[in-house]
Amino acid sequence: MPRIGEEHAARRREAGHGADFLEALARGLAVLQAFGPERRQMTLAEAARAVDLPRATVRRALHTLVVLGHVESDGRLFRLTPQVLRLAAGYLGASGVSTVLQPLCERLAAEAGGPCSAAVLDGAEIVFVAYGRPRLMLNVSTMVGSRLPAFCTALGRVLLAHLPEAACAAALRPFLVTPRTETDPARLRELVAAARTEGHALVEQEAELGFRSLAVPLPRQDGRVVAALNIGMPMEGETAEAFRARWLPVLRREAEAAAPLLL
Repeated sequence: MPRIGEEHAARRREAGHGADFLEALARGLAVLQAFGPERRQMTLAEAARAVDLPRATVRRALHTLVVLGHVESDGRLFRLTPQVLRLAAGYLGASGVSTVLQPLCERLAAEAGGPCSAAVLDGAEIVFVAYGRPRLMLNVSTMVGSRLPAFCTALGRVLLAHLPEAACAAALRPFLVTPRTETDPARLRELVAAARTEGHALVEQEAELGFRSLAVPLPRQDGRVVAALNIGMPMEGETAEAFRARWLPVLRREAEAAAPLLL
C-alpha cells in the first residue's frame, strides 16, 4: 500500500505548488494522517518512515500536534487523542450527505440484518461517511471516517465508474488485500466499466474473506454522483445472484428516495 508521504507528494505534483502552498501545513497533515488502524501509536522513527520525511521535520510536526492537543506522547510513543474528532465533526456536520445517509444506513441495516454503509471517494480510497449495523452485531465499532482501497470494494468500483477515464485510471492502484483480490489492471478496468453500465457493483472476498458486498451510486437530482450506498453480508447459504436479486431493488429504491435530499 502506498505510504502517506508518497500520496501527498503525488497530489502536490498533480496540483502544482504555487506561491500560496504551505509545505509545513502539508507535512503536518501527512503526519496526522499516518495514524490509523495499523499504526495506532508510533515512535518518531516509525512516523518518519510512514510519511517518508526527515526525522527533524516529523519531530517538529509531532511537537506542534501535541501542543495543539491532537496527539499525545509518553516520551517515546505518539498516539492520536479524541481532539482529532473535531476535524471530522466539521465535515460530517456540514455535509448534507452524511446527515441524510446516516439514518438511511441505520434503517437499511435493521431491514437487512447486516451492515449498511455509505462512502465518498478520496483519491484511490473510499471514506465511510455513514454506517449502520444491526443491534445484535457484537462489533460495536463504527466505520465512519475509516478508509479502504477503492479498487477492491463494491463502493469504490461504483464511485470510480463515475470518474473521467483518466482520473479513474490514476485511482486504480491494485495490490493484494486478500488471496481473492483482483489485481490485474485490465480486468479491473472491465469491472469498473461493468459497474458503470449496470449501475451497481458486487464484490466477493476481495476486501475481506468470507464477505460479500453490493453497492449502487447515489446521484443528486442533477445526476452528479456524490456517494455510494452498500449492503454487506457474510457469504453463508446464499448465491451471489440470489443476494443481488434480493437487495439490488432495495438499494436502488433508497438511492432514488435520497436523491432530492442530497446537496
